[in-house]
Amino acid sequence: MKKLRVLVAMHEDLVPPDSLEGLAEEEIYQFKLEYDVLATLGQLGHEVHGVGMPDDLGPLRSALEELRPHLVFNLLTHFHDAGVYDSAVVSWFELKKQAYTGCNPRGLLLANDKALAKKLFSYHRVRAPRFFNVPRKHKVRGLPSGLEFPLFVKSTSEHASVGIAQASIVRDVDQLRERVEFIHRKVGTAALCEEYIVGRELTIGVLGNQRLETSPIFEVFMESLPEGTPNIFTSRVKWDTAYQKKIGLRTGPAELSAAKQSEIARLAKRIYRALGLSGYARIDMRMDADERVWILEANPNPDLCFGEDFSESFELVGYSYPELVQKILNLGRGYLPPWKG
Repeated sequence: MKKLRVLVAMHEDLVPPDSLEGLAEEEIYQFKLEYDVLATLGQLGHEVHGVGMPDDLGPLRSALEELRPHLVFNLLTHFHDAGVYDSAVVSWFELKKQAYTGCNPRGLLLANDKALAKKLFSYHRVRAPRFFNVPRKHKVRGLPSGLEFPLFVKSTSEHASVGIAQASIVRDVDQLRERVEFIHRKVGTAALCEEYIVGRELTIGVLGNQRLETSPIFEVFMESLPEGTPNIFTSRVKWDTAYQKKIGLRTGPAELSAAKQSEIARLAKRIYRALGLSGYARIDMRMDADERVWILEANPNPDLCFGEDFSESFELVGYSYPELVQKILNLGRGYLPPWKG
């Protein structure tokens, strides 16, 4: 295996310490992804350098000029506090003719604009919840024809469950207006209002550029959730480790028939190709009581922490965590951007 000079790009407030000794679980949780990737790249024998990114390309530009890395391991999920601007940073990588890991800029732009992605799903006849979008500074006049309550209201472009709470499920026009206004005011983006699908929360990982591999399908379980509480991935579920323990949050292989597993794997590859993704991604979906699969969204460059569902699911098909990180490096080096064409 060739030893590479790797620059890890991460948000400046998520640069981890050299050691986790003495830190509480809650402290580690915030930058665990960055620590796991940096430590694993070092264990693999690569020359590793980290750069913390403010809302300015200056530190990254300086690091590229000084280090001339073979590859940038991209751990950025937003830029200038906007979830859609990570594609602009990756576009800059391509303009600099710099190899990088993860998804290409067009795929990031399409997938991270959830309303646009749903339109592409419709074109490709992929079953997804019906929806409408409310841009900032617009108000809800009523419920569009063909939609019924309950609806699920979320940001059209932010990641990591930002702005999602139990109140995101709305059951009348007054609740809808209130939640849309909340997304506009607190999150600062357009609001996506989609049909709420009652059912099992499923996820599947995809690896590859041209030749794609899928992971086993995982299910999200909230085994101690209070009766009657919807099983949705709120911001609290995502980030509050004490609450995760309280509700019995875990992920694991979903019990599905072989035919259903094959159906979902084929569907995941269709979505990956329809959005033009590369590197690696996670596809989130729901399966209703009639076993119909509804695609919620595609997440390029998902959480790569050791022990999270993406890495755990690929471990079941033979990728140890270091092997998965190395695979993502290899995919980054093997991707053919337009400038190589």
